[in-house]
Order: sequence, then structure tokens, then C-alpha cells
Amino acid sequence: MEREKFSVKKRAKSFSYAFNGLRILLREEHNARIHLFGAIIATCAGLYFGISRNEWFAVVISIGLVIILEIINSSIENIADFISPEYHEMIKKIKDLSASAVLIGAITALVIGMIVFLPKILALCSNC
Repeated sequence: MEREKFSVKKRAKSFSYAFNGLRILLREEHNARIHLFGAIIATCAGLYFGISRNEWFAVVISIGLVIILEIINSSIENIADFISPEYHEMIKKIKDLSASAVLIGAITALVIGMIVFLPKILALCSNC
């Protein structure tokens, strides 16, 4: 089997597929839009409060984690629906497990957000 030569054109095309996946995610997955809204709020709060480099690291990793998990969950749900359009208990189990990964990621991001932002919010409120 001969290896394919590196091609900038083919690499660029692969990026177009990935960006198309993001467009599909945001167009078709309601929860992804909610996560994006949360990411925008967290980013604006980080800019407003002037969070530290380490705090940015935690916030960015949290945002990325939740979005990645939402993409994986959506992919699993789409595959499951394609394989078995009718109700099947095993497909339900697979989809529930996949959704629980997003839930745990979102809870983790929320806790990190509280650790980063709650002291700043409380300090701001105490100055009022």
C-alpha cells in the first residue's frame, strides 16, 4: 500500500470539513448554542474582571472540554439514530451515557467558573 504524499490542498480541504462540522453543530444542536452562550459569557466576564493567566487557562480548558463533549455526544446520537431509527433500549442506554458525559463536563466547567469568578463577583458586590 503506497502512502499518499502530503498535499496542502488536501489539508486545507480537511479544515473545511471540520468547520462544516462546527456549522452543523451550531445549526442543529440546541444545547451547543447554550454552551456557546455560556462560553461567551465566561469570556466577557474574564475580560471584565481581568482574570489571571492561570484562570484563563482553566476557563479556556473548561470551554473546550464542554464543546468537545457536545460534539462527541452529537456524533454518537447521530450514529445511533442512523443505525436504529426506531426505539431500542440499548440505543437509549448509549445515548444517555453520552449525554451524561456532557453533563459532567458542564458541571465541571460550572464549578471552575465559580472558583474563578465567584470571589471577584463577591468582591465587586461588597464595594457597592
